Amino acid sequence: MAGNINRFARAPCAALLLMAAACSEAPAPKPDRSYEFESHTDLEALFAELNYTPEAWADGNRDVPRLYLTSIPSRWRHRTADSLPVTRKKQLFFRLISPAALRANELVAADRARLLELAKGPGRLAPDDADWLANLAARYRLRDESAAGPEAIEELMLRVDVLPPSLILAQAAEESGWGTSRFADVGNALFGQWAWDDGIIPLERREELGEYYVARFETPLDSIRAYMRNLNTHRAYRRLRARRAELRAMGELPSGWELARTLTSYSERGADYVRTLHSIMKANNLDAVDDAYLRDMEPIALVPVGDGAH
Repeated sequence: MAGNINRFARAPCAALLLMAAACSEAPAPKPDRSYEFESHTDLEALFAELNYTPEAWADGNRDVPRLYLTSIPSRWRHRTADSLPVTRKKQLFFRLISPAALRANELVAADRARLLELAKGPGRLAPDDADWLANLAARYRLRDESAAGPEAIEELMLRVDVLPPSLILAQAAEESGWGTSRFADVGNALFGQWAWDDGIIPLERREELGEYYVARFETPLDSIRAYMRNLNTHRAYRRLRARRAELRAMGELPSGWELARTLTSYSERGADYVRTLHSIMKANNLDAVDDAYLRDMEPIALVPVGDGAH
């Protein structure tokens, strides 16, 4: 096996528009441990040691280890994905992306929890809370003069919220061609989000839409976080945010299937795009991923090395 981390010690513990400024959030802490891999068989050996297998999933194990891919290796697009049976390719893609999707939600949930605490408190905010709220409001594109005060909390509660992992995975699969797109290869871009000042130049850029790029990201996790910010802030996805809040008010957990219904504006394909997402969810039993949770363990960075790593 190419990777070696000894034993696994447990710690206590194409979207419409994406402006480059939307990615200015604080970076997620990077794992201290790493696992270098030269092939998908190295990854599958690690997954087996961690009991992160299709068999364990079929048995009802929803415990997902904190394994974060540092970059999508070029060999996945140019060699590996085509060499695998379709079912195995899909399983590997989902197992690699699921931890990052859950981690992105975990980071959003932490901000939401603090918002809930502020909503319970007195009307006047302490200076530290006011500064934190102003920063959060800027990240979630609240521009009005009340963005730093208690008036911002109600609107932020609509925006600062998690997305069902089944929706994240279905869109990542569809938008990136199961991680084989050129944008995923050269920029860890799983969702084809746009940027205006820098990024990857599309091979067939539509001149009538201006000089746009596809945003590139340091890691797949960064791509997921930016995608979540897009759905949580852009006016095109107000229906998603409203429906999510409505379901929460009724005491229901928003499902990927239900929220996908609101995404007719995500693609020019409209309702056909929603049907495609539903098909991916159904064919791959992704509703079960909405019950998944991250394992209490020390995070491990998955680092591609060797031929085709870049």
